[in-house]
Amino acid sequence: MVRSQAENRDRRVHAEGRHVRLVEQAGWEWAERVRVGGVVAIVAVTAHDRLVLTEQYRRSVDARVLDLPAGLAGDAAGAEDESLLDAARRELLEETGYASNDWAFLTEGPSSPGMTNEMLIFYLARNAERAGPGGGDASEAIEVHLVPLERLHPWVEAKRGAGVLIDLKVYGGAYFALYGAG
Repeated sequence: MVRSQAENRDRRVHAEGRHVRLVEQAGWEWAERVRVGGVVAIVAVTAHDRLVLTEQYRRSVDARVLDLPAGLAGDAAGAEDESLLDAARRELLEETGYASNDWAFLTEGPSSPGMTNEMLIFYLARNAERAGPGGGDASEAIEVHLVPLERLHPWVEAKRGAGVLIDLKVYGGAYFALYGAG
């Protein structure tokens, strides 16, 4: 995002890491994504109407979290120009072991506009099939769940009752899985 000199005048960067920058301006503080092309979330549905979900420990909330397969685009050295769709394909296979040849853009929007400038791009992967081991990269220990759409709500509530945190993207993904892309 290009900013004018007036917009940058009071802007202060407090810290910057590999993927996040902490910024303050006009009394507001927020986190900005840096050195990534975007953030993708994948609503993957099998031919048997099962939603593909991931569960893993997340250090930021010190708990296991149920989520959609998701990740950063262009964050790997040498792949800075990775397209969002290519990132979605890669993340689905890497995290879950599932792949699809039937993809559709769903929507995009801010993940938490009071906290970050991060924009989340949702893709639908229809007829997802097992194509690899999944489980994530070396820094992840992802458990994959295939949940029948007709049992999704009680299944998710049982997970919540067991102490697993539910990322709100799961509910957005469920909407698209149940009602489609249009």
